[in-house]
Amino acid sequence: MSAILLILIAVVLFLVAYVTYGASLAKKWGIDESIKTPAHRLSDGLDYVPAKAPVLLGHHFSSIAGAGPIVGPISAAIFGWVPVFLWIIIGSIFFGGVHDMGSLFASVRNDGKSIGEVIHTSIGDKGKKLFAVFAWLTLLLVVAAFTNIVANTFVSVPAAASSSMMFILLAVLFGYFVYRRGVSLAVGSVIGVVSLFACIYLGTLFPVSLSREVWMVILLGYIFVASVTPVWILLQPRDYLNSFLLYAMLLGGIVGIVIMGPKLELAPVTHFTIDKATLFPILFVTVACGAISGFHSLVGSGTTSKQIDSEKDIRIIGYGSMLIEGVLAVIAIIAAGYIGADKLGDLLANGGPVNVFADGLGTFMTSFGLPFATAKSFTALAISAFALTSLDTATRLARFIFQEFFTEGEGVSEQGITNRYVSTGITVAFGGVLAFYGWQEIWPLFGSANQLLAALALLALAVWLKEMGKEYKEVIIPMVFMFAVTLAALVQLIFANFKKPVLLFFSIALLVLSLVLIQQSVAAFKGKGTVSENQK
Repeated sequence: MSAILLILIAVVLFLVAYVTYGASLAKKWGIDESIKTPAHRLSDGLDYVPAKAPVLLGHHFSSIAGAGPIVGPISAAIFGWVPVFLWIIIGSIFFGGVHDMGSLFASVRNDGKSIGEVIHTSIGDKGKKLFAVFAWLTLLLVVAAFTNIVANTFVSVPAAASSSMMFILLAVLFGYFVYRRGVSLAVGSVIGVVSLFACIYLGTLFPVSLSREVWMVILLGYIFVASVTPVWILLQPRDYLNSFLLYAMLLGGIVGIVIMGPKLELAPVTHFTIDKATLFPILFVTVACGAISGFHSLVGSGTTSKQIDSEKDIRIIGYGSMLIEGVLAVIAIIAAGYIGADKLGDLLANGGPVNVFADGLGTFMTSFGLPFATAKSFTALAISAFALTSLDTATRLARFIFQEFFTEGEGVSEQGITNRYVSTGITVAFGGVLAFYGWQEIWPLFGSANQLLAALALLALAVWLKEMGKEYKEVIIPMVFMFAVTLAALVQLIFANFKKPVLLFFSIALLVLSLVLIQQSVAAFKGKGTVSENQK
């Protein structure tokens, strides 16, 4: 199979879906640019800060992508490239796009509050509390998984580590001069992008080699600091600059594929059962980001909704980002598919899926003259930059959810356990303990919890849309399918983790919480509810 044809099919289908299905959802749900968004009504200079669409698109995409659309498809390649490709296309258009855009829209109409608060509005206080616990536990798994992935990337590609550290400093300077010294976004972007690629070059000259354990401790300290600082200092500028890394990586990968014209050597379909892992449900929880991911609903309703400048931006940021992520996932399966099963196994054993992807794109980019070592370092930096974004975004979201859980009434208290530093510290501590289990142990549980979170978010969205008197049928099929997938996967994980107490606890807790939430949500869905006028 030609990789060129595969990427062409994906891009064409995604463009058609954005113009047709995405626009149809916006019309049915009543997205209205004349309504003032929470970023303006509740502006506080910390979390509620209006951002221009290109800046926010960069933040949102960098946050939802991380290493997910790379790790998932490459890990699932054991089933063959055809099942993975089909799930990426169908999932991105009809599952993930609906989920992401709907979660973002619902949060904007609920004062930028988390999807848990949307559940509170539609289902009640008990539903909100249960969902908050579920979401917080899931975010701990996100912190654990991505801390491992970034640490492993820094160990396998030391140049990416030093480039990443310089990039963080660059982002802080960019935010200061653009947001506080009046430098125009255009001028800042030109200087920032040139400096960004200078960081990549300097990283190759001054690589930093540390052990995985040391990097994990450094990363846990970093996400604590990054997640409590105002968004304009680091989150917005870093994620905006990250978007240029992404676009360059995507462009380089696509151009390299077109020039090189690789063929997929991996079998189209292998077996339904491989090493006790069955295609259903394992494929659908392994490939999360790139098809549908519950983490996206937390990002959309946690940080992005607080920065939406106008409701007209919801489609490009919610639905559009999901489709761009789908393109990245297709490139990932091409990177795994062209090298064949033998080399794939060797690369996975020495650096994991990120190493496979960096090696593949590095090879593709040599077709237009870029040295392999430079291309691989650049790719590794881009991946680690996305994963770092997901890390501190997940920590910030966990802080929001933790504070909301223990706060009664309007607003969030900064006293006692709900203080931002205390709640963030608790999150980082628990996530750090899980991180030392290793990503191979965490990923299956993270995937199952993450996809179940998506199903619950879809259920909450369906209830909310029904109460608003809006169309909700497009939400039902993805919701039912994801519940079937994830409940089956969690049952399998309970047996698989029977001798691992901490992971067993997480598996059982997530399953029980989800079953109770389903019961609460279905009861609310069958009943009649009303929403306030400002939500309509």
